[in-house]
Amino acid sequence: MFQYKVAVVQAAPVLFDKTKTVEKIGRLIQEASAQKAKLILFPEVFIPGYPRGLSFGTVVGSRSEAGRQQFLSYWENAIEVPGPETIELGRMAKEAGAYVVIGVTERDTLSDSLYCSLIYFSDKGLLMGKHRKVKPTAAERIIWGEGDGQDLNVFDTPNGKMGGLVCWENYMPLARMALYQQGIEIYLAPTADCRDSWQATLSHIACEGRCYVLGCNQFVTKEKYPSDYQAEIEDQPSLMCSGGSVIISPMGKVLAGPLFDKEGILYADIDQREIIKSKMDFDVIGHYARPDIFEFHVKK
Repeated sequence: MFQYKVAVVQAAPVLFDKTKTVEKIGRLIQEASAQKAKLILFPEVFIPGYPRGLSFGTVVGSRSEAGRQQFLSYWENAIEVPGPETIELGRMAKEAGAYVVIGVTERDTLSDSLYCSLIYFSDKGLLMGKHRKVKPTAAERIIWGEGDGQDLNVFDTPNGKMGGLVCWENYMPLARMALYQQGIEIYLAPTADCRDSWQATLSHIACEGRCYVLGCNQFVTKEKYPSDYQAEIEDQPSLMCSGGSVIISPMGKVLAGPLFDKEGILYADIDQREIIKSKMDFDVIGHYARPDIFEFHVKK
């Protein structure tokens, strides 16, 4: 049975600068690796950052030229998967001897569309796969396309069966069920949501899935935005995102966090025995399921 330490990184990227953000990721991976972490999770779209407060010049019925220019800048700082940045991130994961999972804005090499993606690296530095968010929330649809659901996958590793959903995908019961059906044990939930209601969601998922849940968010202040973005976010609060990263046990017990109002790395120990013990009285795809009543199918 597996036992090991996980790390959840709460930090701000070097906003909208993919090169400097990759460099910062390297430093954070080294810090977590020094604490013997064997799985390191980063927030939603850590590369190149969550564009909170930006409109991209869009209102219903029209788009501005300045907004298109802002989109171009964001597009230029997205990454291809695979691509030069994933090669470098894989090298970092291999050097750390840890699985590394990072939220990124992915640029499709054929269509040029952008996607909110979660990418996975093994402890040997291999790009294991990715997941594209199937439904960007509200105004996020201006910049990110919809994933097609082909990559709703759980990865079976020596460190357990790991997978995840991005931000409000976790409010989609059938998306969660797609992961539960694959026997997920380490559930990754990078987000941009720092509200109290999000904490309740993560606790519910842990209890529902009888899995460890790693919630991961950025900590961002207005001053971290580049100077040429400051005018647009003038009316935003000085604290743009307070964090709320957390690690929760399969019984819904908070093991680390929630962390608010600062950068930091949370650590906790994963123990497969706790997963098994938690399923004594509830197993969403096992003895508590009713396949004689319900039928579930993912269209792949």
